[in-house]
Amino acid sequence: MPFKPRYFVFFAVCALTALFFILMLAVSIHFFWPLLITGALTIVGLLDMQQTRHAVLRNYPVTGHFRFLFESIRPEMRQYFFESNQDGRPFSREQRSMVYDRAKDIEDNLPFGTERDVYADSYAWVNHSMVPHTPHPNDMRVTIGGPDCKQPYSASLFNISAMSFGSLSGNAILALNTGAKRGNFAHDTGEGSISRYHREGGGDLIWELGSGYFGCRTKDGKFDPEKFAAQAQSPQVKMVEIKLSQGAKPGHGGVLPGPKVTEEIAEARGITPGQECVSPAAHSAFSTPVELLHFVKQLRELSGGKPAGFKLCVGHRWEFMAIVKAMLETGIKPDFIVVDGAEGGTGAAPIEFSNRLGTPLRQGLAFVNNVLIGTNLKKDIKIGASGKLISAFDLASALCIGADWINSARGFMFAVGCIQSQSCHTNKCPTGVATQDPKRQEALVVPDKAERVYNFHRNTLKSLSDFTAASGLDHPNQFRPEHFFLHEGGRQVMPASAAFTWLKPGELLADSHDIPGYTTYWMMADPNSFDPKISVAEAKSERHHEHPEHHH
Repeated sequence: MPFKPRYFVFFAVCALTALFFILMLAVSIHFFWPLLITGALTIVGLLDMQQTRHAVLRNYPVTGHFRFLFESIRPEMRQYFFESNQDGRPFSREQRSMVYDRAKDIEDNLPFGTERDVYADSYAWVNHSMVPHTPHPNDMRVTIGGPDCKQPYSASLFNISAMSFGSLSGNAILALNTGAKRGNFAHDTGEGSISRYHREGGGDLIWELGSGYFGCRTKDGKFDPEKFAAQAQSPQVKMVEIKLSQGAKPGHGGVLPGPKVTEEIAEARGITPGQECVSPAAHSAFSTPVELLHFVKQLRELSGGKPAGFKLCVGHRWEFMAIVKAMLETGIKPDFIVVDGAEGGTGAAPIEFSNRLGTPLRQGLAFVNNVLIGTNLKKDIKIGASGKLISAFDLASALCIGADWINSARGFMFAVGCIQSQSCHTNKCPTGVATQDPKRQEALVVPDKAERVYNFHRNTLKSLSDFTAASGLDHPNQFRPEHFFLHEGGRQVMPASAAFTWLKPGELLADSHDIPGYTTYWMMADPNSFDPKISVAEAKSERHHEHPEHHH
């Protein structure tokens, strides 16, 4: 058999092993130490050639291990040595550095000019005014609560988005909530319910209810009204949010394996320690749009009249329109709707779900805002937005297209110490943020990180205030689509007021309308079912008969 160069290192360590063995016996016992090293490598090589799992190791005994070594440190090598300021996903080095600087309360100015390609199709901006106003950084709040709400909540324009205890460590939750308490902004619990670390921090809470009904569930996983009322009436809980779907993994349930259900997680969620815990993909408390709204009403009443609403990543358009039709039919309105973009984050999700399922934030937010305006409901319903929003520009752009306030998860994770190692699902987070390992989370010093959470929030809103004043506005709620410019669909640069379709108040309530992207789905929507009442083809056919002049 001809000599194969790929076996050279293996044959070399075998030869050296034999040589060092002879030298140890003939010359000096000290040759035992190199013999130990080469002997171990020889054994590794022999095992490599016998194993059946890795073809690389069978073909390249010993040296094949370097491939796995380099692959394991590839993210760190890229991040520390090769990444430019604009590289890095999902957040660039420039974005992360901005958060770190604001969290540390140090200057975050950019020297020499932008590194961004301002002619790229993805570039967007807000226009300034020739007569800038005076910033008002202390007036950065919005009141959430419709006509049926007895305890409206004055929320900050910038809050901590949903991240559960269990996904995040106890120290991370405590640091986030302590920072929220000091800065007077809200902390969404995530669907993992209210833990002892949320309570210890004392900050305002938005209690998120997922399909597992954690913190208010019966033994068989159904919704328990009495348990809900007992927690929801706590003064610390300011709003209640039903999670219909999450941007990073819409339509996906979850399983927490038994070994991961610790005493603390079981205490927060109302489940049995050590037992597997399932979050179904769909809710059991309702199955139609009308039933969803009755559930919203029930939660509002059980909480003592606090704002109640829901969060979703926009999917089938007729389903959201069916909910809106149910609002018109029942007269029951949520106090708020949070729109989560498909670009949102998560601890772990199937790759296709994160990459290819759900509507991105800008399109979903504009759609939800339009439908509420087109049905005259927007005046009573506030809209929150979440999904990769961390800078003043991110906040302003979302406000321009319909948001009333912004939630951020990963921004506040950076503030609390996350370095985007993307090891959230391994329980080996290097900074103690996304892990339940007691030793790893000890590295996260709560008082220091709580201060950074407070600083990041304060400095981001200060920047938003300056950004607003430079645009010639007195308050961020004055941002409109015409202030926001972007490349839409590969067309020329245009303001969002032209790039998107914008509905007039009550336009969807007219007896007859023909609005691309809206009328067809409106005709398909059924307030008594999430299923479409007619097909797309049937709806288009009816539109053709009603508006023949539009189809010639």
